[in-house]
Amino acid sequence: MPLPSFPQQGGCQCGAVRYELTEPPLGVYNCHCTDCQKMTGAAFGISMPVKTSAFRHLAGELTFYEKVADSGRHVRLVACAKCGTRVWNDPVAAPDMKVVRPGTLDDPSWAVPVGNVWTSSRMPWVEIDPDMVNFEAQPPSREPLYEAWAALHAGEK
Repeated sequence: MPLPSFPQQGGCQCGAVRYELTEPPLGVYNCHCTDCQKMTGAAFGISMPVKTSAFRHLAGELTFYEKVADSGRHVRLVACAKCGTRVWNDPVAAPDMKVVRPGTLDDPSWAVPVGNVWTSSRMPWVEIDPDMVNFEAQPPSREPLYEAWAALHAGEK
């Protein structure tokens, strides 16, 4: 799926929170950690890291929840104060990044995952494509995921 033109917008379920991405994300990948399973109520969450400089909060009151992730890292979860939709995370250790939930994009069709993290805690019925970039736990670096994303979209700009 080719990248759309930017900016791209998204928001929460009720429409109160709106945001804009001014450039493409660094990558898109599935996370099978138990935190993502609980927070999404699904088998996995989908993460889309973006540079903080490429992200603009346009509207809506936010609520925050800070927790220690399965990896031991501190994460600030950001949601709509009205409907509770979790829209993005602010990784405390990486203030230059936001991790957006691609399902909150107005058109999420282009946000195709290139890999998986925390496959060791995946649901037993979830099949992991061995040709993707996969990690059993928290990767030491997200660079392999970013490189796979860049390779997928090489020549599109």
